[in-house]
Formats: sequence, structure tokens, C-alpha cells
Amino acid sequence: MSDTDEDHNGQKPNGVFSTWMADGDWFYVKGEYKKAVSSYTTALTIKPDDKTCFVSRSKCYLKMGQPESALKDAEASLKEDTSFYEGLYQKAEALYYMGEFEFALVFYHRGHKLRPQMQEFRLGIQKAQEVIENSVGSPSSVKLKVKGDLSFLQKDEERAQPIAAIQHLTVKKKQQTQKTPKSERTTKQLLGEFYTDKKYLENLLKDEDLVKGKTKGGERLHDVIQGCLSCLDSCTEFWTQEKPLSAQEKERKLRQDKSSKPRHGAPSEPAHFLLKSLDDIDAELTSGNAEGSLKKAEDVMKIVQGWSEEEVPNKKEVLGSLHSCIGNALIDLGDMDKALDHHQKDLDLAKQCKLPDAMSRALDNIGRVYAQVGQFTQAIEFWEKKIPLANGGLEKTWLFHEIGWCYLKLNRHEEARNYAMHSVGAADEIADEKWQMNANVLVAQSDLKLGNFESCVSHFERALTQAKLQDDDSAMNVIQKALDEAKQHLPQ
Repeated sequence: MSDTDEDHNGQKPNGVFSTWMADGDWFYVKGEYKKAVSSYTTALTIKPDDKTCFVSRSKCYLKMGQPESALKDAEASLKEDTSFYEGLYQKAEALYYMGEFEFALVFYHRGHKLRPQMQEFRLGIQKAQEVIENSVGSPSSVKLKVKGDLSFLQKDEERAQPIAAIQHLTVKKKQQTQKTPKSERTTKQLLGEFYTDKKYLENLLKDEDLVKGKTKGGERLHDVIQGCLSCLDSCTEFWTQEKPLSAQEKERKLRQDKSSKPRHGAPSEPAHFLLKSLDDIDAELTSGNAEGSLKKAEDVMKIVQGWSEEEVPNKKEVLGSLHSCIGNALIDLGDMDKALDHHQKDLDLAKQCKLPDAMSRALDNIGRVYAQVGQFTQAIEFWEKKIPLANGGLEKTWLFHEIGWCYLKLNRHEEARNYAMHSVGAADEIADEKWQMNANVLVAQSDLKLGNFESCVSHFERALTQAKLQDDDSAMNVIQKALDEAKQHLPQ
């Protein structure tokens, strides 16, 4: 194929989208990132909104040491689907390599909430927290600066839900919040030192010549300033709900609390309570405190069980998510029988409510429990049910790999190779070096058992190339040893 640079002259490129994507993936695997970028760019002229292609090109930019460009592509992949977890991960990675560790941590956490089974998000949270602590001390002392276009913070407040069950509760609360009247004095009291910044930005908007200009990144100054003001307004709305403004207000609220007796300890705002509780539960588990996570989840479970359907219309969905949290904590604590029981309850509730994402989550966790205790047939049964529910190339890659690995453990080598090849195909589609390596190793292991020695050597060699691209010395040593042994079976 001719050099892809020749196809950026304004004319419609030859070939189909998948061909250019495949070219880009191949160049990426070979480490020729500039050529890969060129192929992905051509692919985007055919399908301008393909989010997978944006993620692939973003990965190339990171490899080339251009995190700003990587961030731009990651954000483009999230334009139509803000819950696209591969885009969230890539955005977090780009922010991390730009040195924006606090913001990176935000997006690692958001992705982890969407895909808690993905080790990449946990590792991202860990490395971002370590850098922040090493730089400025405890994370509690870190405060994000209010500067630039912070309008995305408002979006975070709207959509960063630990579980979908409380989404409409949060929306209802937000609508009520927006109706809260604010005087200028109230705004000044709430914003504190940022009130001066707000007035300064409002004055800037009055300068017609200034707001017509653009930043170095091409953004209109009017949009940037308006975005900052929107962020400050949303913060004011939020703090109006969270922070009483006077002693008289505190006294009034205290009298109301004393006069009313909450049912079973239920808070007056279930959505806010659940958001905070689930964040706390997740934070405990992520930090390695499984016991603390378990206790918090069980305490919240008791409270939610005492609520009526009127207080929490999606009560079953909330309970399912809590069963999932408890089950994950029990897995970390090694109590597999109880973990299995809670994940099965999560699955039953997900089926009752007809929630595909919750069903996918529960099936994944049940399979994980069975695999860890060596019951590979049962693990396969539940993981194969998950296949139609899998979202995105990365999830399909590891799911096919895990099923193939279970078949290998059962000495069912044909099935193992079949799923391993599916895993290779999915990993190639997203150009993920780690999973390309893992999947090719699994194919090679299956081929070795089947006596397909030439294919075995070929796949071990591919895996070795991918290990070298990642500078993974331990993997290189293991794969090299397996490759040398496999070559001994070739005809001399």
C-alpha cells in the first residue's frame, strides 16, 4: 500500500475504514507510531466519529511523547458516549503524562466505577495517588485549582454515579437545586475567595474585542470564560445544598431533625447518601482495606433494606449493587462461598429489573469466583453467558482470554485455542500490547498441546515482540524460555 501521507490532500482516500485501521494497528505493533497516526488519521476521514480509532491514535501520541494530542483524541472519543470506558482510561493516561495527576485520578476513579473488574483503572488510581502523595503529601491536602475551562466538573456532578440505580434521584435533586434562589450576598458568602474571580470573569465578558479572540488551542475565549462561570455557578448551587449559611439556618434545621424521626436511620436525601456511601465503599476496597469496605457496604445494606419503594423507587437495583460490593470485598478476603452467594443475589436482582449492565457485572464476578477456586467448568458457563453483554474491545479481549484459559486448564485444547484466537482478534482491534501478548501466549500454549508446533512458535514469537514493545523483562524471559522449548519440537 502506498504511503498514507499521500492520502491527506483533501481527496477521499481509497480503501475501506477497516483496512486503514488494520494498517494503523500493524504499524503500532511494530512501534512505527508516526505511520500508525497517519493510517488512523486517514481512517477518521472515512468515519470521523469512530471512538475506537480516536483511542488508538491517542495511544500513538502518548508513545510519541505528545500527551496534549493524546488528550484531544481521548476527549473526542468521549464526545458521543461519555461512559466509553476505553476513552476514559486514555484520557486519564494522557492527563497523567501531562503531569495533571489530580485530574487523572478523577478519571481513573470514574472508569473504575464503570468497569471495576479492569485492573488498569486500579493501577491508574494507585500510581496517581502515589505521585500526589510523594509530591504534596496526603491526598486530603490536595485541592484542584479553579482555572481554565472547568465546565466538565459540572458534568461530573451530573453523571459520575457509582450506580445507575440512583440516577433519576440525582436528576430530581439537581432540578430542585436549580430552583434555589440565590442573592448576590449568598453567592459571595458561598464562593469566598473565588467570588472576586467570578466578578473579574463577568467583567471580561463585557469586553467585546477580547471575547472574540482565541486561545493557542483554538478555543474561543468567550467559551472558555463562560465555561469557568458555569463551573462557579454549579459550585454555588452545590454548596447551597451542602453548607448552611447562618446560625439561624443551622438552628432551624436542627429543630426539624429533632422533630422528625427518620425511618430506620434513612437520611433525608437518599441520592446524596448513596453517592457518598458507594464512593466510600469503593475507596476502601481500592486502597486495599477489604474489611473496611465490607463493613461499610453491610451497614448501608441494612439502611437501604429499611427504606420503602417510595423513598428509593429503584431499591432492588441499589441492593444489587450493594451485593456486588459485598461480594467483591469477600473475594479479596478469601471467603469465596459467601462472595458467590452475594454475586448470585446481584444476578437475580439484575434479571428481575432487566438490567443488562448489572447482569454483565454479576456474571463476570460469579465466573471470577469459580475460576479462583478451580471450578473451571462453572466459570466457563457464566462467562459464556456474559459474551453477548460485553461492551468494547478491551472487555471482549480479556473475557475471551479467561474462557480460553479455563478450557486449557480442563485440557480441552481445541476450545482453548478457539477462544484464544478470538482474544487475539479483539486485542488487535484495539491495539492493546499487553493483551496481544497474553492472547498470543494462550494460542501458543494451546498449539503446543495440539501438536501444532510451527503455529506455536509463530505465536510465541509474536508475544515476545509485544513483550519487548512494553519493556517487560520478566515476560520476555518467560516467553523466550517457552519459545526455545517449542522450537525443539520443530523438524530438524
